[in-house]
Amino acid sequence: MSAFPITRLRRLRQNEMLRELVAETQLAPNDFIYPLFISEEISKPQEITAMPGIKQWTVKSVVKEAKRAYEVGIPAVLLFGIPSKKDGVGSEAYNKKGVIQKAIREIKSSVPNILVITDVCLCEYTDHGHCGILKNTIVDNDPSLELISQMALSHIQAGADMVAPSDMMDGRVGAIRKLLDQNGFVDTPIMAYSAKYASGFYSPFREAAQSSPQFGDRKTYQMDSRNVREALREIELDIEEGTDIIMVKPALAYLDVIYRAKNQYNLPLAAYNVSGEYSMIKAAAKNGWIDEKRIVMEVLTGIKRAGADIIISYFAPQVAEWLQNK
Repeated sequence: MSAFPITRLRRLRQNEMLRELVAETQLAPNDFIYPLFISEEISKPQEITAMPGIKQWTVKSVVKEAKRAYEVGIPAVLLFGIPSKKDGVGSEAYNKKGVIQKAIREIKSSVPNILVITDVCLCEYTDHGHCGILKNTIVDNDPSLELISQMALSHIQAGADMVAPSDMMDGRVGAIRKLLDQNGFVDTPIMAYSAKYASGFYSPFREAAQSSPQFGDRKTYQMDSRNVREALREIELDIEEGTDIIMVKPALAYLDVIYRAKNQYNLPLAAYNVSGEYSMIKAAAKNGWIDEKRIVMEVLTGIKRAGADIIISYFAPQVAEWLQNK
């Protein structure tokens, strides 16, 4: 490479058109999945205090929000359910008439071309708030697999296009794949929360999904934030068990994990831009400390630059509108 003054890197930065022409990373609406919360406990959409601009939806009202996302170019939604009753084994999670099962049918009836992906985890459905069933006070891995698999199957039978197990039980991808295949759903993809860390960035989500553990924490099954080699082992096991898309969650504090996974595994890679990452930007913007649009675009571009093919983000519809009006 020639040195200065022959080489002047500023030549390609001097106006917006040149910068666009040589940009190495571009965001597009079809990079995104939009998470939605559906509750049986409300009669109209309800604001989530910790996540300004995000709501809990009723089964009927969520259809309009899914349609709005689809109309601005978002190809997929990710559904989380809040049942009206909870118990120790999360019975409503695999109830064919449950909140998510009803929401799937409503969305697919009104917005048939949008991809409906469902979060598969028992935490929102158990009265103890943990992601599997308990033996004394310990989450019992293997018996939980049967219920998690039944939950996934019920979502697909209701019309979901993809399931996304987030529970972090060992073996859950293989258990879900086996049950789906046995029931004729061999072409149904799985997007596994493969490297899901026990993170403080999830705090606003606890209000949104009403899924706080009633005792202890989730560190015995979600990953230790200090580990990256372990994350690669988790991803490798999910691939061996049949996942079609791998995921890293959260995104911002784990860009190195995204980068490592992207370079090591030849599968589509999703990254979850989680609630705490969303709420921090919203809070700082509200106080006038940052330019919200600029920071959002910078953060999401960074996630994609690190290697994410898919970004799950609460900012998705707003970003799609910004991109359309660019």
